[in-house]
Amino acid sequence: MRRTVCHARAMLALLGCSTLTLALTAPAAAQAVPHGAALGRAVLPAGDGWASAGGGTRGGSAADAAHVFTVRNRAELVAALGNGDGTPRIVQVKGVIDANTADDGTPLDCADYATGGYTLDGYLAAYDPAVWGTDREPSGPLEDARAASQKVQAERVQVRVGSRTTIVGLGRGATLRGADLMVQDADDVIIRNLSFENAADCFPAWDPTDGDTGNWNSEYDNLSVVDSTHVWVDHNTFSDGDEPDSALPEYFGRVFQKHDGLFDVIKGSDLVTASWNVFRDHGKTSLIGNSDSAAATDAGRLRVTLHHNLYRNVTERAPRVRFGQVDVYNNHYVVTPDSGYAYGYSLGVGVQSQLVAEANAFTLPAGVDRATVIKKWKGTALTEAGNLVNGRPVDLLAVHNAGVPGEQLGDDAGWTPALRTRVDRAAAVPHVVDRRAGSGRL
Repeated sequence: MRRTVCHARAMLALLGCSTLTLALTAPAAAQAVPHGAALGRAVLPAGDGWASAGGGTRGGSAADAAHVFTVRNRAELVAALGNGDGTPRIVQVKGVIDANTADDGTPLDCADYATGGYTLDGYLAAYDPAVWGTDREPSGPLEDARAASQKVQAERVQVRVGSRTTIVGLGRGATLRGADLMVQDADDVIIRNLSFENAADCFPAWDPTDGDTGNWNSEYDNLSVVDSTHVWVDHNTFSDGDEPDSALPEYFGRVFQKHDGLFDVIKGSDLVTASWNVFRDHGKTSLIGNSDSAAATDAGRLRVTLHHNLYRNVTERAPRVRFGQVDVYNNHYVVTPDSGYAYGYSLGVGVQSQLVAEANAFTLPAGVDRATVIKKWKGTALTEAGNLVNGRPVDLLAVHNAGVPGEQLGDDAGWTPALRTRVDRAAAVPHVVDRRAGSGRL
């Protein structure tokens, strides 16, 4: 059936607070797709989020037989991805591929990347706030050595994906470990059925001027979409693997943060759909737009759809949005007690953002203030409707505006999403998403 959702702030039914016309469906299995090698021929269905606009997203589905690869290690992966010439290609990942390996398969660790005399002990001694102070960023030989070491690691773990490429995991357990998979300067890319684990930076930088007490900052996301268009990211699982933030040491009173984002869409990227993924056990989850000063490249772009994703025990940025028209619906946000991840916020409303958040479900423990689900980051408004907290309708925007002084937001993001193939009842989202999202579920 079709139902026009009223923009009244009293929500007693499934959805409220919008002028959108939504197609409501009963819970159902995720879309059936071919298994095995045929999965690489699948394309994004028409109308499925922003990546279906402007001609749609087909990835490497047109690849000839010579450009269908099955890869089992980093060297094979890099070779299969080619030189970015735009030839359609399908890359099938089998088993676990660790990016921290030499071309001959020898495992590499942080000591193998260190150069210029860098040691962690030496770095800590040089930039201890008691020695260096707190009013200036590190500089000098050891900071130069840290940056050079980080660059050496980047050359190994950052793996570039070119245009008209499909990357799929074969069966269960297909994993990219330690890699920053970079869809950069590309058009028409599909990534499905993979686990992404632990894109860890061996050489985080200390910045005593970051925040009130300083912070460690790292490079590398598990998946980065940079200056690229028509990207479909579907049925993947993103995490820090066996090196979660909760297991990292503290230096200078702050966690030695080896992880940046799980999935970022930045620097003029556009027309992206992320569906049926799991993002779990992480701090900074997803940026859409990485700079407040990037209006020249980002305004009018960064159009992203996030639907039917599971965000489990993530601290913040689910997502944090700048500039883009971003449609966030039918996602399940779960915070469990004693997870080791202190909840910050889910929906970040950044500069010139146009965020729509509808029919999502939040499962929050006692002690998490519903007013903090939304965070204002220089934004002015969002459209929010039909969201549930612990199974009950909650006007999240009204609760935020009443509960967070100085962070008032308007209720109209200024646009109406139309590219939705299915919208489940918000009450059904936990059941549907928890059973169907993530790698190995196709």
